[in-house]
Amino acid sequence: MNKKIGFIGSGKMAQAMIKGILSSATYAPEQIKVSAKSDETLNKVKRQYSVHATKDNTEVARWADILFLAVKPDIHKEVIQEINAVVAEHTIIITVAAGITLDDLESDFGKKIKAVRTMPNTPSFVGEGMSALSINDRVTSDDLEQVLAIFRSFGEVEVVAEKLMDSIPAISGSSPAYVYMFIEALADGGVKDGIPREQAYRLAAQAVLGAAKMVLETGMHPGELKDQVCTPGGATIEAVSALELNGFRSAVLQAMESCTKKIKNL
Repeated sequence: MNKKIGFIGSGKMAQAMIKGILSSATYAPEQIKVSAKSDETLNKVKRQYSVHATKDNTEVARWADILFLAVKPDIHKEVIQEINAVVAEHTIIITVAAGITLDDLESDFGKKIKAVRTMPNTPSFVGEGMSALSINDRVTSDDLEQVLAIFRSFGEVEVVAEKLMDSIPAISGSSPAYVYMFIEALADGGVKDGIPREQAYRLAAQAVLGAAKMVLETGMHPGELKDQVCTPGGATIEAVSALELNGFRSAVLQAMESCTKKIKNL
């Protein structure tokens, strides 16, 4: 890949993507330039990833062929106003901010741009990200392949209709937080029964990882896989029954509904 990638914003999500990109060797450190507000963040990013780093957003925007806007939604418009004049016509603009639409991007730039709306997640840091994206009509098939190659360098990616993008955070963007809570609860249960804390975390986390791989690699319905573990009159079906009695599925659905509602209100 001979393109130059810029990140405006160097927070956790940007760093997760940068680490994933570099770990895959898809791009070299000298092909990435980032900006951040604080010296502390800039020094951390330079030290850990050996990429170019600056406080000047316009320097990154002028330099990049593919430009990530990795900033919070409430300062999105402000950043665009700052960099608008220096963004080249060929530059692909990628937003990772929740709730920012393709129309919002074009409206804030005040001109036609190559716009990509995305929702990655933090497991990108370990090369197991799950991202979704949608594009506007100025993004060519070649542009899309370049963008997909970047996202595949740190996990999996799905292209979806933009009307579905507000629902993506609940299922893959925010859901790692739910899973971490589940792993923590499993570990707490193990500790309660006498398993040392660190062992309990490893046991729980690997079980979750393995279960996820079973869904992805076998193609079997999750309910069918669940049934395979539940022998008649056994301990697992007792546990599943207790989860159902305590509203396990309902709690997950309510959490997702709350997440989506918040995204739409941003």
